[in-house]
Amino acid sequence: MPFLTDDQELIEATGALVLATGEVFFGRGSGAEGTATAEVCFNTAITGYQEILTDPSYASQTIVFTFPHIGNVGANADDHEESSPQAARAARGAIFRAPITSPSNWRAVDHFDAWLRRKGIVGLSGVDTRAITRKIRETGMVNGIIANIASDETVSIADLCKELDAFEGVEGADLAKVVGPLARYAHSEQNWKWESGFTPLDDAAHHVVVLDFGVKKNILRNLSEAGARCTVLPGNSTAEDVLALKPDGIVLSNGPGDPAATGEYAVPTIKALIESGTPILGICLGHQLLALSLGAQTMKMPQGHHGANHPVKDLSTGKVEIVSMNHGFTVNPETLPAGVEQSHVSLFDGTNSGLSVEGKPIISVQHHPEASPGPQDSFYIFRRFADLMAAHNTEVKA
Repeated sequence: MPFLTDDQELIEATGALVLATGEVFFGRGSGAEGTATAEVCFNTAITGYQEILTDPSYASQTIVFTFPHIGNVGANADDHEESSPQAARAARGAIFRAPITSPSNWRAVDHFDAWLRRKGIVGLSGVDTRAITRKIRETGMVNGIIANIASDETVSIADLCKELDAFEGVEGADLAKVVGPLARYAHSEQNWKWESGFTPLDDAAHHVVVLDFGVKKNILRNLSEAGARCTVLPGNSTAEDVLALKPDGIVLSNGPGDPAATGEYAVPTIKALIESGTPILGICLGHQLLALSLGAQTMKMPQGHHGANHPVKDLSTGKVEIVSMNHGFTVNPETLPAGVEQSHVSLFDGTNSGLSVEGKPIISVQHHPEASPGPQDSFYIFRRFADLMAAHNTEVKA
């Protein structure tokens, strides 16, 4: 399949990436056929490509994998992170340095390229991912379009540019409504273990209501691991919907898009939940929405943080942990009101990575304490939240 450039030159390739800044990269198409228009970001993780591509927080994004060899562990159903059929609308595209590797892992049940096709993710390999990453680092995240059209047609770069121009971008977009669930559901499955796989929680100590803006399965599993059964509600649920379930705690989940846009309907609800005195845990987008509800502001980041190797400091203990991150917006710490303190900071660039509220059982983190993929240094966040729920229940009963 040739591509026709603006100079009327024919380029023999099966795939291409066109950036809004004008650069064009030709390579080998993979995954689903067609085009994918999205914001392009890079991810520095060397493992967990399937978990990354099924993370609902990547809705309307194309991911450049900086690790060159992708596909060696294949794909399997256990490593999906989307938690509802709507959340399957996660990453739109994926870009690799080398052709997709054949699977060589005992857990693999599918070739990664075949899995991409079924998931509707457009892929591109054989391009200079280092050059794309450096472009993003120097100028910020940029919109782009991937083309993978397996036919004898000639595809015009000019036509791809027109399609790209129609993409409105992520800033100002409420994408949580795209990936969130349509109805309430329950969850009590715990983390995967070597001997038994996923097992149900038999004896729950707490009941947690999760406002789902695009929640990852491993957040729900870690809550169950900490002794909580979960009732998951759509992110546009009201405070009355949440409190009617009499939860011991409330979790504001991760999700995609601009927190200010989602906050138009979520902030009034969260303010009412704060006033209820119920313990609250915010994660990623949920952390940003909590900050907005407390009176702080959020802002777009030039490159965002995407990877499984980010150092973060817990200011309450002095501990440095390596965490998984995936966000393109951040809380502006200079706008934090009195009584709201930073609990964690990124050691890469000093951006905010967590909050606590004086005198209230409220904590939040910008990073992903559930990992998947990534190190498990931050699993303690779920235990800390369980301790807040236990202490609050003791106070109420007293």
